[in-house]
Amino acid sequence: MPASPYIAQVALPVPLRRTFDYLAAPETDLSPGMRVRVAFGRKLKQVGLVINVTDKTALDRKKLKYIDKRLDSEALVSRAHLHFLQWSSDYYQHPLGEVVFGALPALLRQGRPARTKTGFRWQLSGEAKALATDALKRAPNQRRIIELLQAHPQGVTDEELRSLPFNFAAPLKALQQKSMIKKTALDNRARPTPPARAIRLNTEQAAAVDAIEKNLHGYQCVLLDGVTGSGKTEVYIDLIRQVVESGQQALVLVPEIGLTPQFISRLQQQLGTAPVLLHSALSESERLKNWLLARAGKAAIVLGTRSAIWTPLQRPGLIIVDEEHDLSYKQQDGFRYSARDLAVLRAKLADIPVVLGSATPSMESLHNVNAGKSLHLRLGKRIGALRPPPLKLINLRAQAMSGALSRELIQAIDAALRHEKQILLFLNRRGFSPIMLCHQCGWVAHCERCEIPLTYHKHKNKMLCHHCASRRPVLRACPECGQDGLLLVGHGTERLTESLAAIFPGARILRIDRDSTRRRGSMQALVDTITAGAADILVGTQMLAKGHHFPKLTLVGIIDTDQGLFSADFRASERMAQLFIQVSGRAGRTTTPGTVLVQTHYPEHPLLQTLIHHGYAKFARALLKERKGAGLPPFSYLALLRAETKRVEMIESFFADAIRILDKNRHGLARYGPIPAPMAKRSGRLRYQLLLQSKERSRFKRHLGDWCRQLEALPSAKRVRWSLDVDPQDML
Repeated sequence: MPASPYIAQVALPVPLRRTFDYLAAPETDLSPGMRVRVAFGRKLKQVGLVINVTDKTALDRKKLKYIDKRLDSEALVSRAHLHFLQWSSDYYQHPLGEVVFGALPALLRQGRPARTKTGFRWQLSGEAKALATDALKRAPNQRRIIELLQAHPQGVTDEELRSLPFNFAAPLKALQQKSMIKKTALDNRARPTPPARAIRLNTEQAAAVDAIEKNLHGYQCVLLDGVTGSGKTEVYIDLIRQVVESGQQALVLVPEIGLTPQFISRLQQQLGTAPVLLHSALSESERLKNWLLARAGKAAIVLGTRSAIWTPLQRPGLIIVDEEHDLSYKQQDGFRYSARDLAVLRAKLADIPVVLGSATPSMESLHNVNAGKSLHLRLGKRIGALRPPPLKLINLRAQAMSGALSRELIQAIDAALRHEKQILLFLNRRGFSPIMLCHQCGWVAHCERCEIPLTYHKHKNKMLCHHCASRRPVLRACPECGQDGLLLVGHGTERLTESLAAIFPGARILRIDRDSTRRRGSMQALVDTITAGAADILVGTQMLAKGHHFPKLTLVGIIDTDQGLFSADFRASERMAQLFIQVSGRAGRTTTPGTVLVQTHYPEHPLLQTLIHHGYAKFARALLKERKGAGLPPFSYLALLRAETKRVEMIESFFADAIRILDKNRHGLARYGPIPAPMAKRSGRLRYQLLLQSKERSRFKRHLGDWCRQLEALPSAKRVRWSLDVDPQDML
């Protein structure tokens, strides 16, 4: 290092598309990827991350501030991972500082040391190891803990105890007082992985593993296209086994936290080890510990939701994206990235394979197969040679209904109950009723901040907005005309559950939606109940549509298909078809064939007819042909400029400036708008958007980068809240 102070280019968690130059004393040994503490604006202690070290600056050295403190003795973020973060920032046109700090656990963003406290593990003591669980039959929660510890003689942590469907603190304390359990220190090192159990693969699965295995030590993007119940998970596990045995790490992404318990259970059964978890339900200390284990290479398997794509790996060997089509992989606010697309990029940078699995592949993934960018592997048969369940449409026109249920569906439910089989009724709308209106004057209860109908939640006795989370008391009379007895129109999961209880009073009914699974561990408890056969009828939203395997489930009823058939969004038909097939795939996954009944007022709709008579593959081919003719993604690239504020003249001024800059040099770019967003008001703010389209990705990226830098400098941009969504998946 030179004798004079040198320059550290530092990323800070601020919404500015640049790094900031600071002076570093010669004795301060800095390298890219280290955290530092600096003064920034009025903040005297702001945490930053060093991006580059140089002896050059475009600014006056005399005006630069010195770095206050170095927080790490070695780089916290490797150069390779830093390159991945920088590419992501550049492609999605989002400030580097926010990207970098969004990829770090919260405790590291706050400047906490990159280490965790020594934890503890619970183990059985003495005679409790051979204790008959009947001895605790009056204390069922204590018995469950003893059974868990007997199954894991090496002990379990508090984090692992949280998978239990009850608050374990009191029974744990009681067992400790009885000297039946003890605490032992946990050194945070990864447990040795026991030898994996052999997985019995069928012919299709073995062929898929062999095809991927040929290039297991180099980049390859594979689309594993398997019908529901075809055993994609077995393929994943066999590939993970090979990667772990070679001393490398596997990163597995799933769309929902609710899918992690079943995946964890399968990995434990087959590989004898639990993955390290990274998702939003973890405490900050748990997230930091698991992040550090992955970074140090001590976690052989990392399993998480969308944000786990940012997890550093010391020895990456494989990335798997399960249900790759799922919209959950796209971040819809703040830094709007696609975890699926970034998984492909990350695999390419690391020169490792990436497997994208789905029964209903996205149009983007199928397009990449057709373009020769991905290998297409198919699993066309269900395990056990069972055929996919037949689909039948129920025409609701002029039918007498019992709530949201047709007579034919009620008869099918009754028959399944008599044969002691499980039923899943799918309704992608939580709450009791989506609309409350006055029969006298037509007044509808709206959210004043979003101008959309409020949903009535009976168990809370509140009217809720599902977009801004505002709530208001239930009205007994119309505020416009004073009429008593407002009508509840439409059905949500609450109302459907109530109707079923009246029709089938002896049935055990479980409702699975965001409201019933808010408590930690509640989703796992419900899944365990269903798997054990302790529930007859399941009423659920899309939380139950993907990835779950319920052996006794034979009948699926789709209550309201029509809400997804008509939309101004060109992606709506794709989303509807994917959800339709995924929900249907929950039925008949073991020895008993399944049946799917679909209620609709539009049985002749082309989408329904194609799916029922020809399947998803033909539907997808037709949709890709349609998209190509219209020049829509994946045959072109989109970006959506959004802006919102409380005053419409501020939005108009901002978009006028934005278009003026854009039109100076937009060769090959088409623009549409600005127009009000489909949801024109949200949380009290007016919302407008401008859509850009291009057929060439590299030129598009360059134009967007220049445009964003100029937008940032606009005075009008400071009076609105604006964002750019590259490759938008949702136009709302």
